[in-house]
Amino acid sequence: MKKFLALMLFFALLPVAAGAQDGMKKVYDEQVNQLTQIDQAVKQAKADGKYVVCQVGGNWCPWCLRFADFITKDAEIAKLVKDNFVYIHVDYSPKSFKEDPARKERSEKMMKRLGNPGRFGYPVFVVLDGKGKVLHTQDSSFLEEGKGYSKDKVVRFFKNWTPKAVRGE
Repeated sequence: MKKFLALMLFFALLPVAAGAQDGMKKVYDEQVNQLTQIDQAVKQAKADGKYVVCQVGGNWCPWCLRFADFITKDAEIAKLVKDNFVYIHVDYSPKSFKEDPARKERSEKMMKRLGNPGRFGYPVFVVLDGKGKVLHTQDSSFLEEGKGYSKDKVVRFFKNWTPKAVRGE
């Protein structure tokens, strides 16, 4: 009987464990035209004297959602990002390409425009200046620590790519 109850408990909790990333907020808009999204962010960044950070990934990526959650829950990082960047989540979801060939074409153009950052895995961060020029591509694995992200490494990344830091001020 104990084995049966243990087995029942295991199967009852399995969906909770499998859906752990479902507890995190979905931050990628899978319907938006990514090229338009980037153009709007660049325009806003130029007007505000900031840079753009494109977090490329998707709602399918637990590390992508984990990073988005991490930087919004830490007040120091959230302020650093808000003060220096227009931060956007740029969707790249290859599984949707079969159903939507136009999305595949837009996604390929977007990836080319950003310097094909997918070679680093996901999420990947692309820093753009106020003209839309790629300044830096950051492999997220260098920001990780254990099963999460290192605050020190993330802060260092953002501080090193602020407009003032790049200008040497």
